[in-house]
Amino acid sequence: MSVSNNVAVGNSVLDQYQLDSERQPKNDELGKDQFLELLVAQMNNQDPLSPQENGEFIAQLAQFSTVEGIENMNTSMEALLSGYQSSQALQASSMVGRTVIVPSDQAMVDTANGLEGQFALPKNSGAVTVKVLDSSGSLVDTINMGSLEAGMHDFTWDGQDSSGNILPPGAYTFEATAAIDGTSKQLATLLPANVDSVSLGAGDNGELLLNVAGLGSISLSNVYAIK
Repeated sequence: MSVSNNVAVGNSVLDQYQLDSERQPKNDELGKDQFLELLVAQMNNQDPLSPQENGEFIAQLAQFSTVEGIENMNTSMEALLSGYQSSQALQASSMVGRTVIVPSDQAMVDTANGLEGQFALPKNSGAVTVKVLDSSGSLVDTINMGSLEAGMHDFTWDGQDSSGNILPPGAYTFEATAAIDGTSKQLATLLPANVDSVSLGAGDNGELLLNVAGLGSISLSNVYAIK
C-alpha cells in the first residue's frame, strides 16, 4: 500500500511541475516565480509519512534566494549600463563643434588664423625644427625652435609660406624633429582638430568615437585636451 501511495503522490507532484507554457520564462529558463511555485507544489504534495528533511528544505530556500539575488543584480547592472549610456550621450552632445587636441601630425588649418600645436621632446636638444608640408607633400615653411630642454613645448604657425605669402586653408602636415645624441629624431606632435560628430558605442568596448575634420574617427580616450 505504501508503495502505491508513494507512486500516486509522485505522479501528482510531477503533474504540478508541468507549468503552463504561458507562465514559462523565455528560452525555457527557470525564473524566481517558477522556482517558488515548484517549491510550494513540492511542500503541498509531500508524503506525510516521509516529509522532506529540514536540510533539503533549507537548501532549496537558499537556492531560491540565490536565483532572486542574481535577477536583482542583473536589474541593477542594466540600470547602471543605461545610466552610463545616457551619460555618454550627454557628453557626446557637448563635444560637437568643440576643438580637441589629439596625437597627430596632420591638421585642417584655417590659414587666416594660423595653428598652435605641441610636441614632446624626450631629451635636451640644441636644434629643434618643425617642418610644414602641404597636402601634396611639398615643404612650405620651417619653424626653427632653437635649443630646448626636455618636456612639452608649444609652437605656432602663422599660415604663411617661407616667403610670407598666406597659403590656402586645408590639410597640412607638421614634422617636428630634434638633434638628440648626434642623430635627428622624429618627435610626437599634438595638434588641434574640430569635432564634426560623434558615434555612440562604435569603438572597442562600446567606447565613444569622435569624428574629427581631416582625421576620421578617434576614440575619446586618445583626446589630450578639449578647448
